[in-house]
Amino acid sequence: MTPSYLLRRLFYGLLLMLGVVVLNFLLIRLAPGDPAVVIAGEMGGADEALLAAIRADYGLDKPVLTQLGIYIGNVLQGDLGQSFFFNQPVATLIGDRIGPTILLVLCAQVLSILLGVFLGVIAARKPNGVLSGFVSVFATIGYAVPVFWTGIMLIILFASVFPIFPVEGMQSVRLRDAGFMIRALDVAHHLVLPAFTLALIYLAQYARLSRASMLEVLGSDYIRTARAKGASERSVLFKHALRNASLPILTVAGLQFGNLISGALLVETVFNWPGMGRLAFNSILRRDYPTIMGVLFFASAMVVVANLLTDLSYRLADPRLRGKS
Repeated sequence: MTPSYLLRRLFYGLLLMLGVVVLNFLLIRLAPGDPAVVIAGEMGGADEALLAAIRADYGLDKPVLTQLGIYIGNVLQGDLGQSFFFNQPVATLIGDRIGPTILLVLCAQVLSILLGVFLGVIAARKPNGVLSGFVSVFATIGYAVPVFWTGIMLIILFASVFPIFPVEGMQSVRLRDAGFMIRALDVAHHLVLPAFTLALIYLAQYARLSRASMLEVLGSDYIRTARAKGASERSVLFKHALRNASLPILTVAGLQFGNLISGALLVETVFNWPGMGRLAFNSILRRDYPTIMGVLFFASAMVVVANLLTDLSYRLADPRLRGKS
């Protein structure tokens, strides 16, 4: 893995981010509706003179391409603009909410990969067994069920039938002044249902993918050689087979990271999780253009970074790629 390769990937990532900024700006500006009318509505109404003043204050009276040039220049300086609705810098709004979103997405990603790969490996040991059939059925159901429906069912189950986990928010109000460990455990307690809801659909995909990859790898010549040399079944599965079978899983994990972020919007709305998803949802309802574009910008940046890390992990897992630029 050479420095030139890393620099080239970073350059491509920056170009992609620029394209995302331009595309998001143009699509949002082409959407029907006038944010000045929404802002005036929050003020109790306004006449044409006040609407014109609002458009002038927020730069909405300029041509779209001029607004785009100004916005790109501000983004390059780290300025994402001022929220129309919240009347705060967009960077501040996102900074207050990006932590909960990253926590939710990373926990869901790790949970889905670990459980999915574990189920896939166990199912691949006996491809015609009962457990393998259960994994296939579970994966099909998990992939087919919408994430918001899963969240609603979990809320009904754990709020009415078995009140074990909290179903709203990120922490309990009465524990906000408690010690760090108590607050961390409280956040983890609130995180269980949102993380599992978001992870379920991807857990099913990883289970099916790892099962198919393991079945293909277990039929390879070097696996038969390892067994002929007396290697234990645990060593064959986890030392020899799983490492090669994990390459497709790493690829899919990087590609699915963007879907995880988009799925987090629904999960955060269902569970009232205070992340970027709820911020984006509220901003869309109020046509808060700067906040919407800021959320999309940070979400795109997270996807670009995740894909870069996935590519690096792929090269670490496959020695044949380490020397290629």
